[in-house]
Amino acid sequence: MSRAPQPAPLISAQNICIRYGGTEVLHNVSLGVRPGEIVTIVGPNGSGKSTLLRALLGIIAPAGGGVTRAPGLRIGYLPQRLSIDPSMPITLRRFLSLPLRVSDQRAGAALAQVGLEGKGALQMAGLSGGQMQRALLARALLSDPQILMLDEPTQGLDQPGEADFYRLIEEVRARTGLAVLMVSHDLHVVMAASDRVICLNGHICCEGTPAVVSTAPEYRALFGPGTRGALALYRHEHDHDHSEPHDHHSHGHHPHDHGPGCSHNAAQPSGKAGE
Repeated sequence: MSRAPQPAPLISAQNICIRYGGTEVLHNVSLGVRPGEIVTIVGPNGSGKSTLLRALLGIIAPAGGGVTRAPGLRIGYLPQRLSIDPSMPITLRRFLSLPLRVSDQRAGAALAQVGLEGKGALQMAGLSGGQMQRALLARALLSDPQILMLDEPTQGLDQPGEADFYRLIEEVRARTGLAVLMVSHDLHVVMAASDRVICLNGHICCEGTPAVVSTAPEYRALFGPGTRGALALYRHEHDHDHSEPHDHHSHGHHPHDHGPGCSHNAAQPSGKAGE
C-alpha cells in the first residue's frame, strides 16, 4: 500500500557551505523541517550548530548551496541568552510589547501558554534562568510562528530545568502544531522531545530517530563512551510507530560528499570557529 505524500518542508537547506575567512565550518549540509516536526541538532563545540541556524534564519549568507523557506513563513526565534541591565526597569509585560505593542489579552494568553500566568509585573532583570527562557518563548509565540528555532535555549539551566523546558516545547508543539528546530548542547534531555536528531560536525555525520542515532557509530565517535549512561535517561513517548520508515531520515547515516581539501573527521571533533 502506498504511503501518503509528506508535506513540503517549511524550511530547508540544500548543500550549503559556510566559510569564515579561509576556514570552512559547514560543508554540503542539507536538511529540511516539515510541519509539526521537532528536529534537534547536536554536535561538539565548534561543529557549526549555531552557524547553521543563522544561515537558515538568513543572518549568514552561504558560500555555496541555498536555503528555501515556505512563502510567508512565520519564524519564532529563541537566542542562547538575553542579557538585561539590572538597572533597567522593564517588566515582563512591557518586554512582550517590544518592539510592537500587543494587547493585554494576547500578552496574558502567551504568558499562560508558557507557565508564567499572572507574572507580567515581574522585572526582567529579576527572572530566574528558567523564567527568562519561558519569557523569550512567550514573546516568540506572539508572532503565531509556524516554526520555532531555538539556539541552545537551556544553556545554564540545571537538568530538571532543562527537562521542564523541553517538556514545555513538546506541549506547545502538541497544542499548536508548529514545527521546532533546536540546537542542543545536551542530547540526553532533548531526545525525549525529538522526532529526528541530526549529528553535526562541520557536515552531517548521521541523522534519524533518537533511537537510531544513539546507536550510530558516528554518534558514539563524536560523543564518546560516556554518553551511554546519559542515553539511558531517554524515554520516547510519542504514539506513532518508529518501526515504520520516517522517510530518508530514518537511516542511521546521511550520505554526504567531501570536497577537495575537506578535512572533517567524525571521530575528531572540530575545534575551529563556527559554533
